[in-house]
Amino acid sequence: MTLTAPTPQDTHGVLSPDDLEAALREHVQSYHHQHPFHLRMNRGESTPEEIRGWVANRFYYQVNIPRKDAAILSSCPHPEIRRRWVRRITDHDGTHPGEGGIENWIRLGEAVGLHREKLTAHQHLLPGVRFAVDAYVTFTRTRGWVEAVASSLTELFAPNLMAKRLEAFECHYTWIDPAALAYFRARIDQAPRDSEHGLEIVREYCTTAESQAAAISALSFKCDVLWSQLDAIDQAYGPR
Repeated sequence: MTLTAPTPQDTHGVLSPDDLEAALREHVQSYHHQHPFHLRMNRGESTPEEIRGWVANRFYYQVNIPRKDAAILSSCPHPEIRRRWVRRITDHDGTHPGEGGIENWIRLGEAVGLHREKLTAHQHLLPGVRFAVDAYVTFTRTRGWVEAVASSLTELFAPNLMAKRLEAFECHYTWIDPAALAYFRARIDQAPRDSEHGLEIVREYCTTAESQAAAISALSFKCDVLWSQLDAIDQAYGPR
């Protein structure tokens, strides 16, 4: 799977909200839970080096999630939407030091053997991962806010992935402290709430053929971003 800039697709007529949702949900077929790296990890076949490489590089994506959400907030003109969307930022940043999803990910990093200082300084970051994540943040800053919301709808598929990942870590990677898996436990509940809100927005505001095509293309682009990250990680740390 390659990382490509999204372009609105040609379409004839306007989809109903249900048909638009169905078209968005079809992207589960290209979601990164099908990537060979994730499949091996869920089967318990990943080495400690692979786990550390994945945790270290995925961290760059984690710290950029609040930045992309802030970009969406900055261009969204509706206070009622902003009031709900801002919770995503506090989920990751926390409301006090030592709280939130980013801190939970750092603790996961420490549990797999990474030093906090090196992790937070991105000393393990691969160029391909940096490129993919930066492309996603740039997308949310430069495209319309509804299109940016649509790109976040990979969250539709996240709860199942998180549940399987948590099960795999608890079953196969017993050398990792179970308390360090708090990020995955939290996202099992947070992702459905977030995806419900994002889907509600896209269904309401994507009412033209052009806006619907842009939303579908945005989600396709986000799937490419996630897949490309794993391509880079797999090439660096996967089996030779």
